[in-house]
Amino acid sequence: MILAVGNIKGGVGKTMLAVNIAVALAQRGRDVLLIDGDDQASASTFARIRSDLEVSKLTTVQLHGAAIRQQMKQLSAKYDEIIIDVGGRDTGSLRAALTVAGAILVPFQPRSVDLWAGEQIAALVQEAREVNEGLKGYALLNVADAQGRDNEDATAALSALDGLEPLSTSVVRRKAFPNAFSAGLSVLEFSPKDAKACGEILSIVNALYTRGI
Repeated sequence: MILAVGNIKGGVGKTMLAVNIAVALAQRGRDVLLIDGDDQASASTFARIRSDLEVSKLTTVQLHGAAIRQQMKQLSAKYDEIIIDVGGRDTGSLRAALTVAGAILVPFQPRSVDLWAGEQIAALVQEAREVNEGLKGYALLNVADAQGRDNEDATAALSALDGLEPLSTSVVRRKAFPNAFSAGLSVLEFSPKDAKACGEILSIVNALYTRGI
């Protein structure tokens, strides 16, 4: 199964989600490939830090633009699960990922400037369905406040987007996420363990993969 994680708005936490989802799948015994399709290469940096640690195996490669589409048939035959980290803006990598993925997970922070990009990414998903009919689109409230009206307003805005189905779960802004990432670890592996952060990641994985993306 191929999951893209991306948006045309940067700073929404897509790489953090991508690596945590990938590790969660690896911990379940799946052979996982993480494709870094972002020019910032944050996922590749994460992988380099992780390479010296005794943790679940996670294969990471860098692919950009049309190479994502061109190499996907060969790669998908080798791995149980593929996660593609793309976006931050409208790129050839994002568009290529949309043509081969079974689903895209689009994270949004509960801020107006992030939500303004919603209609644009939703339109890209609908356009991609002209060549990838089975593409599913999911919106996720990420780096959310612990509570408050902004979360409620953002959830309502995501529900109004055509082409993206909002997930019922969300991810709250927690120190565990950047702390684990900088150590080359998922929150599922980091110590001291943040049970709430772990629960949020597992809820996302369960929501996505029980739907058969």
